[in-house]
Amino acid sequence: MMNIQTLPWHRTALAAALTLALAACGESNSASPGPDYGNGDNGGVTPPPTDQFDQAALVANLADNVIAPTFADFAQRSAALSGAIGAYCDELEGSGDATAARTDAQASWRDAMATWQFAELMQVGPLRDNNSNLRNKIYSWPVVSQCAVDQDVAYFEAGNINGTPYDITLRTETRKGLDALEYLLFNDNLDHRCSATTAPAGWNKRPDAERALARCAFAEAVAGDLTNNANTLVAAWGDYAPQLKAAGQPGSDWADIHEAVNDLSDALFYLDSVTKDRKLDAPYQQFAGSCNSAECDAALESALSGHSIDNVSANLKALKALFSGDLAETGGTGFDDYLIEVGSGELANRMASDIDGAIATSEGYSQSLAQTLNDDPDRVQQTHADIKAVTDQMKVDFISALALDLPATSAGDND
Repeated sequence: MMNIQTLPWHRTALAAALTLALAACGESNSASPGPDYGNGDNGGVTPPPTDQFDQAALVANLADNVIAPTFADFAQRSAALSGAIGAYCDELEGSGDATAARTDAQASWRDAMATWQFAELMQVGPLRDNNSNLRNKIYSWPVVSQCAVDQDVAYFEAGNINGTPYDITLRTETRKGLDALEYLLFNDNLDHRCSATTAPAGWNKRPDAERALARCAFAEAVAGDLTNNANTLVAAWGDYAPQLKAAGQPGSDWADIHEAVNDLSDALFYLDSVTKDRKLDAPYQQFAGSCNSAECDAALESALSGHSIDNVSANLKALKALFSGDLAETGGTGFDDYLIEVGSGELANRMASDIDGAIATSEGYSQSLAQTLNDDPDRVQQTHADIKAVTDQMKVDFISALALDLPATSAGDND
């Protein structure tokens, strides 16, 4: 099973089936259809014009009107989450009833998580650089460690680690971010999750009120760090987007604008290798009909919060926004427009319909994903099948029609 922290997200050309048909020289905003256009021999159909679609407009619209607003929204929701956790800690410290404040903090986490699951399909530039370092600081799943969080609760409370002042910015990704906050906000069991040799000394013997307050205080620190990293992402995208939009111009890291389009296309395949395979198929294959154990929860994303299927829905909605070029229903140039321009309008319509169908299926759950795996695994299988209908088209028809390359993460995957 792949590891998000080591995902290369680089493309691999499938020379036997796909070619990159671009202008041989100069700056170009055009691309010819892939080798499978018209069944490989044009099917008696004259190839569409290669110089009509404005790829630069596609890149600019997605960069400025889909990705940038998503990152900005996440930064705002992160700040709101930090405030909600602060209010929760104030209630705990005041020895009052903190139930309502905790519920508010949990709701703020859900809001932030929903927006982040949009951003998960936008791993271009800052979220992919340096082995996805910034992405993992914000959200390290599937690499998580509840014990690591427990350890840092104690370190933060003490203010030091073996005499060195505690600094959350220097801590590893599994000890912070949205993953850690889910554990701190949604876990009702105050006991640690460590072995006897790695556990915080005396933790389980301390009064519940002390432990709850210590966890909340650390959650407030984690939320502050999350907000800082979210703001770093917004600033980094502000620096990166102009470079992406200038692809093909003198001094650019991209040979032409089509390479920038291909980078954006690569990000879409998160839906295939992560949403479909890791979030749905892996737990389905292992726990269909028997998801009633801690091992099943460990295999799921966001199991403690019961947010697993909501994450899948958000991934699909992000795909729709990027495919249509429309985040706020105001119109915009998207991949569907590109398909239409190269004569693949039927494919554009079919993909749009299948994406909507998968969204509807994912939103039709009356229980959490864990409960559904146990009680109605066929529903999970149907969601997987509906997403697969989309990703199968992405891996063949979509990339061929637009003369794009398939990311290495999806190459050779027929599941």
